[in-house]
Amino acid sequence: MIHQLIFAHPKPGMTEKEFQDYWVDVHAVRYASKIPQIKKYLIDTRIPFGPEPDDPLWSGIAEIWLENEEEQLASLQTPEFLEGARLDEPRWAAFWRTVVLDTDAHVLRAGDHPAPADGVKLVLLAKRTNGTTVEEFRERSLGAHAELMLKVPGLRRYLQCFTRDGAYAVGESLLDAAYLLSFDSLQALETAAASPEFTQATDDLTRFVEPRYIHRMAVREHWVIGDETS
Repeated sequence: MIHQLIFAHPKPGMTEKEFQDYWVDVHAVRYASKIPQIKKYLIDTRIPFGPEPDDPLWSGIAEIWLENEEEQLASLQTPEFLEGARLDEPRWAAFWRTVVLDTDAHVLRAGDHPAPADGVKLVLLAKRTNGTTVEEFRERSLGAHAELMLKVPGLRRYLQCFTRDGAYAVGESLLDAAYLLSFDSLQALETAAASPEFTQATDDLTRFVEPRYIHRMAVREHWVIGDETS
């Protein structure tokens, strides 16, 4: 199963709230959800957390699940995509700032179901250090680093999503992984982020990824098709 993450930014002149409302209430319902190959579809909208940049890199993430590469290619050839979702994107998203990652997800903590209504998720993006192979990076991430992160208080659900091998076939991928950490509330996330366990885990991350390429974003989930239990 391909777990695709699409990071998007509002088009010029659109506020973040307008961008998020259009994505969730219009684009997702009228266009993207109509693409028949999509198995599950989730929109993550950015929420304030910690020091805020004047212009965040992205204001939301689409998470899309597709069965395989054949289904993914077929989805891009459907009228629902070509005449619907694709044509609608410039109405709300700055396409030149969009980043797409096709990943393989590893569930390290499944979490209790269903997720609480006020739950939040912290998304951490990472790029491995120079001289570290993809295999070494994944092994370290799933091993010693995961052990540290799983000790963080209040961590309800934990996924490590690695960029798929195909992204390295003709060069280097922009990013190597997205870490998805779910908490019951924003307060639970804030408590976790202030904990010594989280500090130890994030300090460990800087030992095998490039610190300047670590990006983080807190989000709220909006399920459009399916949910985390399906």
